[in-house]
Amino acid sequence: MEFREVVKNRYSCKKYDGRKVDKAHLHNILEAGRLAPTAKNLQEQHIYVIESEEALAKIDEATPCRYGASTVLVVAFDKNNVFTYPGGKRDSGVEDAAIVATHLTLAAYNEGVDSCWINFFDPDKLAQALDLPENEEILMLLDLGYAAEGAGPLENHSSRKELSETVSYL
Repeated sequence: MEFREVVKNRYSCKKYDGRKVDKAHLHNILEAGRLAPTAKNLQEQHIYVIESEEALAKIDEATPCRYGASTVLVVAFDKNNVFTYPGGKRDSGVEDAAIVATHLTLAAYNEGVDSCWINFFDPDKLAQALDLPENEEILMLLDLGYAAEGAGPLENHSSRKELSETVSYL
């Protein structure tokens, strides 16, 4: 699929049919995340693949936003393995994990798998429920699955500001 088609047509799916994600597709999605760039190539991301009924129930306790997805990726990063930027006010953890998550999202669409980026949850409570290591921070959840009949993008999906409103040349 053409990259332009991927970025133009993928949308946040809010209704899944419950079918399991094809293992080969899941592998390709995870591989895209593995290949994502990170500051100083620290690769501080850790992706948890949630597919068991027990683990999915923990996701459902944390957020109402699973929408029936058969797989949820928990995108976390090692807080102790980040690059601190000059000035000491920021580090690479959140942005590197966001780059990884973006790769996962775009790769999913390219594989014919629908997705939805979820931030509506308490990351500390979910990390505790999933018994994640204390050095890891959850950035986001990524629902994965196949859209149910009638699912589609929100009405405002194609509404975008003009480049002149979001880009300045200095």
